[in-house]
Amino acid sequence: MSEKPLQAARIVSSVAATCIALACGTNYAFSNWGPQFADRLKLSSTQINLIVRSLCAKLPALDIMLITSEQGLFGNLGMYACGIPIGLLVDGKGPRPAVLLGTILLAAGYFPLYQAYDRGSGWLPLLCLYSFFTGLGGCAANAAAIKTSALNWPHNRGTATAFPLATFGLSAFFFSAFTAFTFPGDAGHFLLVLACGTSGTVFLGFFFLRVIPHTHYSALPGHNRSDSNRLHRTKSEDSRRAERDVVEGEPEAEVPENGVTSDTDETSSLMSKSTDEESRKNVDETDKKDHAHRVDIRGLQLFKTVEFWQLFALMGILTGIGLMTINNIGNDAQALWRHWDDSIPEEFIMHRQAMHVSILSVCSFTGRLLSGTQPPLFHKFSFSNASVGVGSDFLVKVLRCSGLWCLTLASLIFFVAQIAALNTENPHLLFLVSSFTGLGYGFLFGCFPSLVAEAFGVHGLSTNWGFMTLSPVLSGYIFNLFYGVVYDQHSIVKDGGVRECTEGLQCYRSAYLVTVAASVLGLLVSLWCIRYTHLERLEEARKIEADERVE
Repeated sequence: MSEKPLQAARIVSSVAATCIALACGTNYAFSNWGPQFADRLKLSSTQINLIVRSLCAKLPALDIMLITSEQGLFGNLGMYACGIPIGLLVDGKGPRPAVLLGTILLAAGYFPLYQAYDRGSGWLPLLCLYSFFTGLGGCAANAAAIKTSALNWPHNRGTATAFPLATFGLSAFFFSAFTAFTFPGDAGHFLLVLACGTSGTVFLGFFFLRVIPHTHYSALPGHNRSDSNRLHRTKSEDSRRAERDVVEGEPEAEVPENGVTSDTDETSSLMSKSTDEESRKNVDETDKKDHAHRVDIRGLQLFKTVEFWQLFALMGILTGIGLMTINNIGNDAQALWRHWDDSIPEEFIMHRQAMHVSILSVCSFTGRLLSGTQPPLFHKFSFSNASVGVGSDFLVKVLRCSGLWCLTLASLIFFVAQIAALNTENPHLLFLVSSFTGLGYGFLFGCFPSLVAEAFGVHGLSTNWGFMTLSPVLSGYIFNLFYGVVYDQHSIVKDGGVRECTEGLQCYRSAYLVTVAASVLGLLVSLWCIRYTHLERLEEARKIEADERVE
């Protein structure tokens, strides 16, 4: 089959992956309907934060179902298993089953939430379960979209995966803007749009999302095969696991006559038939110098490394800070506006909440692109300079410094956001809080997956990323529940059981004092990571140089 039709099919599949990702990040739109949902069902701020912690079961912002505050931590530890099993599902069965699973779970989550809002009543444990379904569904579909993009464009993985990663951050803005034009000021219809729009988009994308085989790539025959394997041989095993990916997950991928699969999976070395001996030598030389290809640390081995705990702590601290504002920006806006002018109608406040959700979403999108989705290791998979991510590439290629500086920058941005939150009493200036929070959150997740691959190897990235995303469970739980407790302490219960806080900044100020300290801690941990990693890589380079002299 000629390459031109295959190229067109890959483009169609990439568009489908981008659209699917656009439907998966709707948990960031919670502030657009959460406060109204709480008012209608007469839920306290603490209770609504239990629901939102259940909702955030996606890859980047990852928590699980919380039934009561006493059981919340045990629920997190016992129930949270999204990143690891979803990664195993996508790696083992291919992306398409995960897309179908995402469709079912998104529908099973948002439709009951809409019905609960429409009735004006709902049992809290079930509301948490429905929210958990929406997060898990988005997690599954988004993982499938990113995996497919990486498989279809082996020489342009950075660019291919950047689009679904970035549009994931635009999801809240897209659905908020659409609802603002069609059903302004109506939280019930917003939930209905989420129910139909997310599950419908993912379901339609299923028919176009395919892994297209690369027929013009083949394994190097005979004696050359052992040389090419050097690119992905690790301490623990060869690349047998990587080579099974497309064949097991996608029946469309053809197996060559020699019995070796076309290397179209995420961790394969792609060698063209026309690749000459000099290119292969260059790849081998690259492999020797690249830490991500020399190591293969995964599973319980992670817990024995200092780098894991450094990144794990950073992930938890910074994600917890960001999620507190992302999930409660609607409460911030509501408190400030009711204190600023108690005659402002509810519909106006809803428009402002939607505006801040959109700002968060757009700034998250911007941060993901600026921080970058690939450090140099992703260039080693291909023989091109295709790249997306201004920040990390500039840091690594131009300034010759660690991509970990992106995390330092994210910590600084979060610090600015917390200071802005502590000093913003005029609701017209609340956009400073939402914009800096979205930008910092985007910087964090734009570079973090590739930093995990760089630290522990590319071969176990899916599993390692699943372990890493467990870290926000505890931090997100603490930050969000603390915000809810603070807000409830300053709230009054009106007739009918509706809670309201009219004290403005004082409604939540104490919560941001805690996140200021947390952002400073995150900054210090990031600097420690940079110093520690620098010394480790220097020692590693000396050992490699000594080994080469011996050879």
